[in-house]
Amino acid sequence: MTPHPVTLSPEAPISEALGLMRSHGFHEIPVLRRSRLIGMITFESIARRASRSLATKVEHLLVLPPLVTPSTLYPELAEQLLATGLRAAPVVGRRGELLGVVSRTDLIRAMPGLVQLAGPNAPTVEAVASPPGEGVREDDLCRKLLGQVRAMEEHALPVVDRKGRLVGARAPEDLADLGKVLWRPRTGGKRDARASQVAVDVEVGSIMHAPPITVPVGTPALEAARRMSEEKVSSVFVVENGRPVRVLGQSDLLGLVVGRIRPALPKTRVEDVYVEITGLRGAGDPGLIAEIDDVVARGLRRVARYVQPSLLSLHFAPHSTHRTNDLTVEARLHTNLGIFYASHTGWNLLAGVSGLLEELAGQTRRVRETRRNRGARGTPREAEESSTADPELERRIRTATGGDEAEE
Repeated sequence: MTPHPVTLSPEAPISEALGLMRSHGFHEIPVLRRSRLIGMITFESIARRASRSLATKVEHLLVLPPLVTPSTLYPELAEQLLATGLRAAPVVGRRGELLGVVSRTDLIRAMPGLVQLAGPNAPTVEAVASPPGEGVREDDLCRKLLGQVRAMEEHALPVVDRKGRLVGARAPEDLADLGKVLWRPRTGGKRDARASQVAVDVEVGSIMHAPPITVPVGTPALEAARRMSEEKVSSVFVVENGRPVRVLGQSDLLGLVVGRIRPALPKTRVEDVYVEITGLRGAGDPGLIAEIDDVVARGLRRVARYVQPSLLSLHFAPHSTHRTNDLTVEARLHTNLGIFYASHTGWNLLAGVSGLLEELAGQTRRVRETRRNRGARGTPREAEESSTADPELERRIRTATGGDEAEE
């Protein structure tokens, strides 16, 4: 963790929070009232309310972070950061005092030392990476990035040229540059007001990160984590023939930790399975979330008949077309028998999720039956070997079947 972190008071204006985020490269800053933690101010909470005055107090935009102690285990910390969507969490002592801040970057830096993720069966980047999402062209205007701030909090956005080749990236750690474009000091003059209106009309290529950090298909996940730490980035693109096919972010690696290292329970319950949903633009609709949760719960009950699920990742990728409302839903399920994948494309979101869970249940059932059949075929051989291991029993069998006479 980072001890003695930078903090703010509840009365501090948004402009001061943005200034600290730009100068230090922060995404979240703890807010203290009389040395007591009351919440965190995040870049996302500010970006979602871009119409607010820069003089607005940060206490009006606070989010509640998970409380972490020095004894919190690595998988538990990774799960809490994923569940809250934050990139950092405050670490508190026994008396509730703020000891420091631990970030996703800290966890990724320590990930290459996890022996549970190493070995011959170590996962590769394409096994845990996410779809690259809807990218932007280098000649697009920054105005297009306003609707994708939430996506940029999780993964880098690919910046491509006219031929679709990867030329740059808009990464989460580069949001400070975007902040310089989104917010500029205003005065009361009309000319200044008109100038602020066109602040987002600069090209993406002028603020993109180039060259992008990439890894080829087949790279071990731990090697990608090491590369991310060395380059001080939070996402790397998985490329094939110069084109981005997947994007691996810190959230994907932490999800791998939750799925592989999380302590397995003797009997898995649906409530114990961690479900991660990304790319869902309608996340603010509680009714939609409740319906998705009900469909997922029913599907996981079927899956739990055959395997022990630990983590389910659902990624929603709307198609960039105005003629249809199609979207693609990709699922990744971590279980005690390995990782299973499924994909569905269509306009009905709930039907897509239901179809994915049915496909995953079918895959886990077939794998379970295959292993069970292999064990059943091995039983007669084992019985034969155990029976012939007794010389007296073998002599009696030969006598009864005339085997000795045949040898004579």
